[in-house]
Amino acid sequence: MTLRGDLSVIAQLINPGARVLDLGCGEGDLLAYLQANKDVNGYGLDVDSENIRICLEKGVNVIEQDLDDGLDNFGDDTFDMVVMTETLQSVRAPDHLLREMLRIGEECIVTFPNFGHWRCRMQIALQGRMPVAKHIPHSWYDTPNIHLCTFKDFENLCDDAGLTIIERQVVDHRYSEAMLSSFMPNIMGPIAFYRLGRGSV
Repeated sequence: MTLRGDLSVIAQLINPGARVLDLGCGEGDLLAYLQANKDVNGYGLDVDSENIRICLEKGVNVIEQDLDDGLDNFGDDTFDMVVMTETLQSVRAPDHLLREMLRIGEECIVTFPNFGHWRCRMQIALQGRMPVAKHIPHSWYDTPNIHLCTFKDFENLCDDAGLTIIERQVVDHRYSEAMLSSFMPNIMGPIAFYRLGRGSV
């Protein structure tokens, strides 16, 4: 099974045998791969009934649940890793959800698009329009994104919430690390992967 580029990056960050929860798991490709190749014990959450059907066909444990309803149905320290891919910017309370992810999981992995990328800045500055780019493909009127943030915004949130950034990978559209993205991430990096742990707060 060949994984999508972003899911492949995430898979490399997950230890064999880990207990994994995938928030907004889609068709379950990540969990199916991890179950087959890393012997993980995984669960997915999704709200789309067709995605749930496909997950079940793949043998992926899945629960129908809206992330905006919270994660109260999971106890503390239920998972080793909680994953959320390209979803943080579309939930009502991202700060609360991050804390919940690290209540039920020892670590979490979060990915999201950078609204501070140079293409976004240029579109606003020169065209006077809300940005549309490869990593942000929706127009302002049909976008699921309700919290637009940059990498700096996210890191400030982690600092305010007392969350520890264990690792950050800034990648290009092909999910490869590029020199410019690493040198000037908040301007040149379109997408980032953050591995977070519990902090002191």
